[in-house]
Amino acid sequence: MVMPIGHGENDIMFPPAPFDLTTFIHYCTTSYGVLPRPHWVTTYYGGHNIELILSRFGSNIIFSNGLRDPYSIGGVLKNIPQTIVAIPTVNGSHCLDIVPVKSTDPEWLVMQRKAEVDIIESWISQYNADLHAMKK
Repeated sequence: MVMPIGHGENDIMFPPAPFDLTTFIHYCTTSYGVLPRPHWVTTYYGGHNIELILSRFGSNIIFSNGLRDPYSIGGVLKNIPQTIVAIPTVNGSHCLDIVPVKSTDPEWLVMQRKAEVDIIESWISQYNADLHAMKK
């Protein structure tokens, strides 16, 4: 599986190391005797158009992406339909919004968690309203 992870000049304290597919293929072939398949995941699992798939089959999903997380490049970074919400956070990192709350959490993280809870509460309220309307 190919995961195109690299970092640029000002991303971290280390020298830039952008992802290069040719170098990656050479490394895998010479080190392991395996030719990587860059499109295997989407060929096997689908998802060539994640926006289309999510708009047809997804609902009530929050994609919280800390942009300091190298995996965020493969994340959903914009809202798709009304109930698939992207919350990209410039200062965030992997799973930072779901770790236990600390008194030293920065204000942006406190506000992000609040936004996520508000969104989930609105979905639950809408569900309850729809359920109540069906029983009439």
